[in-house]
Amino acid sequence: MVISHTAPQKIRSVLDDSRLTITDTEFRQLREFIHAHSGIALSDHKRALVCSRLARRLRHHNLQHYSDYYRILTEDDPEGLELVAMINAITTNKTDFFREPHHFRFLAEEVFPAYRNNPNRDRPLRLWSAAASTGEEAYSLAMTALEVMPSFNERDIRILATDIDTDVLSRAEAGIYTREQAGQIPETLLHRYFLKGRGEHEDQVLAKPILQSLISFRRLNLQEEPWPMQGPFDVILCRNVLIYFDKPTQLKLFQRMAGMLKKDGYLMLGHSEAMYGLVDLFRPVGHSIYQRRGKSVS
Repeated sequence: MVISHTAPQKIRSVLDDSRLTITDTEFRQLREFIHAHSGIALSDHKRALVCSRLARRLRHHNLQHYSDYYRILTEDDPEGLELVAMINAITTNKTDFFREPHHFRFLAEEVFPAYRNNPNRDRPLRLWSAAASTGEEAYSLAMTALEVMPSFNERDIRILATDIDTDVLSRAEAGIYTREQAGQIPETLLHRYFLKGRGEHEDQVLAKPILQSLISFRRLNLQEEPWPMQGPFDVILCRNVLIYFDKPTQLKLFQRMAGMLKKDGYLMLGHSEAMYGLVDLFRPVGHSIYQRRGKSVS
């Protein structure tokens, strides 16, 4: 998350309306509200980010003060529409196709062949991309699975892709990417699984139906209790999102995800994330790859 330097008492928005400032009290109120409703922990040095991101929402409502915006969130948002817009504004989304490629190698060499070669399989292989952002991770999962198991379809492989941000989910579900965004996809896979745009869309590619059929995109706030889906999953990818949560929230989410995994299922984290104090639930099997111990809770 890229942030700016802050001033001691008030911070001017980095946008062009110099009248928008945020006080200590306003920042504290919004920081606590964001944490309560999304799990995102914002330290003092991220105050400039909050100011600049939410200034857009103040302009949308023609407000001059963050205290007025806080009042909308807490008193005048019965359907939670502004809450969703606020979370969309505050979240940071950065992802790529086949990001952290060792995870996809592990899936291609260990997880998918074990499922393919199991004569007693009686249910689909279930994967959960828990911070799907604009969808590159989910489509990378689908391509990897189909390369190992080309004859399989949605009855054999099901990928749930969730995110708290509705804006990025809409883009993910559309499956349209620029050629630059698709630059991390090997050319053979790009040709096999994407359609190249023509005319005014020649700088874009579109995920083919065979990929889209394997994936269900849904909005999910990881703070929700209970989660609306049921386990067990074979693999959960929750990468580069837990770094925005405090330690108690991380621990709780690790425990809940353990309950959503089948016995011996896998949890994959981002390269800068680590799991501590949960040796009774997970054992490390690779760089940022953990395997579920014991029985599945779900």
